[in-house]
Amino acid sequence: MTKLSTATRNKLKTVSTATVATALFKRGLRIQCIQNVHPLSPQQPTMVGEAFTLRYIPAREDLNTIEVFKDRGHPQRKAVEECPPGAVLVMDSRKDARAASAGAILVSRLQQRGVAGVVTDGGFRDSAEIAKLGIPAFHQRPSAPTNLTLHHAIEINGPIACGDAPVFPGDVILGDSDGVIVIPAGIADEIADETFEMTAFEDFVADQVAQGRSILGLYPPTDPQTPQDFAAWRARNGR
Repeated sequence: MTKLSTATRNKLKTVSTATVATALFKRGLRIQCIQNVHPLSPQQPTMVGEAFTLRYIPAREDLNTIEVFKDRGHPQRKAVEECPPGAVLVMDSRKDARAASAGAILVSRLQQRGVAGVVTDGGFRDSAEIAKLGIPAFHQRPSAPTNLTLHHAIEINGPIACGDAPVFPGDVILGDSDGVIVIPAGIADEIADETFEMTAFEDFVADQVAQGRSILGLYPPTDPQTPQDFAAWRARNGR
């Protein structure tokens, strides 16, 4: 499934969700941020990968017994074993963190398989253990109860809603300390190129502000001198 180029992946690893949000806003895309999800560890790396999805519906007690996990075709188990290396497993848990979407063993298995990260708009159990793994992981809050308590895994790799954002399989997922944003697959390359350049300019602006320069005429660059100063700064800093 994963078709994200190495160049685009590497560029996105250097930009922020905030910068990407602005680039998407310019294109009229305003609800691409997955709401109310947080990184499990402040030390985890930036997450970039194409979306592989898992959808939960409300559990029905007669169908969600502990015995269902013996079925190798159970959608949650299949998602863990089939999510491609380099992809991000994104789970639609209906923003319900009263029961866990997954736990440390499943997330560890995803990590061992080379998956780039995992996101749920619900919660993870074993959250402290997941935080120590090093794989980028985002959730609403910790949740001890098994997913079977409230979540019935029903479908893998179809369109979902996660934290009020639409997620289609293959969309590019970017996660950092500010949260998680969904980049439509068809514009991922151009967003990566634009935000890579935006990041260089914003770093220049931050440097200038730190030296006491006013933001007027600088940010946005309405002063004719600003583009010239930016070009000189890029040359000096190899940007």
